[in-house]
Amino acid sequence: MTKPSHAELERLLREIRSCRVCAAHLALGPRPVLRARTSARLLIVGQAPGTRVHETGIPWNDRSGERLRAWLSVSSGQFYDESKIAIVPIGFCYPGRDAKGGDRPPRPECAPLWHARIRQHLKDIALTLLVGRYAQLHYLKERAAPTLTETVGNWRRYGPEIIPMPHPSWRTQGWTKRNPWFEEELLPALRERVAVVLAGGPPRAEGRKTA
Repeated sequence: MTKPSHAELERLLREIRSCRVCAAHLALGPRPVLRARTSARLLIVGQAPGTRVHETGIPWNDRSGERLRAWLSVSSGQFYDESKIAIVPIGFCYPGRDAKGGDRPPRPECAPLWHARIRQHLKDIALTLLVGRYAQLHYLKERAAPTLTETVGNWRRYGPEIIPMPHPSWRTQGWTKRNPWFEEELLPALRERVAVVLAGGPPRAEGRKTA
């Protein structure tokens, strides 16, 4: 089978960026934010853009992004190198605020409509990071544990090609303190796999016991 061309992926991305399927449900209007090239080796699947990302059109362009880059131990230049890192959230547009003042969940239309089509063009992905519960439920389905903590705690079970992670928002600071294994065991393995994959190699499984 012929490998998809970047031109084909670009046509798909233009189609996605003109999508208005959820327009009636988006208080700030549609602005799909994602990045991908056929050469990408690392795929980051997050939740949905926040207000700053909506304003700038740059994914993870906020405090959560700073923390995620620290977790991965990559620079901004590395993070935004589309030739190596694809950024495809579960919801492409800012979903608005909920009654409690937090962000609403990603719109449910995006992932079923677009993700499989995008993945057809990303044949070189060696490592997928599932950042947050929505990404984990969509990609792991019945393999996801009942809670995010259990899913992330069982990260070794998903093989070297997938790592589930919590969302790097300020709310996660208390979670990381309650779960020290995340910084002590998962982050070193994550950084090693990311470095190897971005250098062109395959991710290696980490062999210690499940958290």
